[in-house]
Amino acid sequence: MTPAELYLDCSAALLDRVRAQLPAIRETADLFAKTILAGQMVHVFGSGHSRILVEEMWPRYGSFPGFNPIVELSLTFHNLVVGANGQRQAMFLENVSGLAARILRNFDLKAGDSALVVSSSGCNVVPVEMAEEFQRRGVKVVALISKDHAEASTTRHPGGKKLQDFADIVLDTGAPIGDAMVKIEGLETPVAPGSTVGGCLLVNAVKAEVAQRLTQAGQPPKVLTAGVLVGPEKATALFEAAYDEHARRLAPYYQTLGA
Repeated sequence: MTPAELYLDCSAALLDRVRAQLPAIRETADLFAKTILAGQMVHVFGSGHSRILVEEMWPRYGSFPGFNPIVELSLTFHNLVVGANGQRQAMFLENVSGLAARILRNFDLKAGDSALVVSSSGCNVVPVEMAEEFQRRGVKVVALISKDHAEASTTRHPGGKKLQDFADIVLDTGAPIGDAMVKIEGLETPVAPGSTVGGCLLVNAVKAEVAQRLTQAGQPPKVLTAGVLVGPEKATALFEAAYDEHARRLAPYYQTLGA
């Protein structure tokens, strides 16, 4: 079997791991739909490469308003790798206690809000404290982790907690310990991670379930849709309407901040 074939086989196994979590996916969709139907926001946070899953949720084609993507550039803009804005600094900041509370100081969270916090290891300080702070402020939390990797990892949280310790629902990407899934003969360490594959499956499965619930409740979502599918005029109208709705939903989280 070639490395590519092995990776594809491992990825197919992740699909089975996600399918086995359909009850938790539906429970998550119930929670998120309830928040959105109330005119409120599902806050979505991820640091490092977990940013990918935040942006997968919103805004992109096939997604819709109701989700508040919280992405800190200092924790995610590391494509320069070294030098200013490099990976070393991002990894350092990801484990600075108190940063999560400073991030959430920018939002007047509401009763009935919900949150999705993404971290493959579930052990870095900022995402753990983000979930902790959400729960402290009455927001229900869904944690998206790689369960085997998270359970095998050592947390850096000052209280010894992991992300799953501050979660009302836990979703598992199914990725293995260490994330990478392919072993190459003659190479000591494995390559080709799986958490993004499993994570994208989970995020979009939840998204689809939420869309159904909103539609059945008489509030069909404004979905960002390609012009090639609905025509350029309709696509532009959907984008504008979705962005306007996002702005209206987000405004109350700033309106009485600190009052």
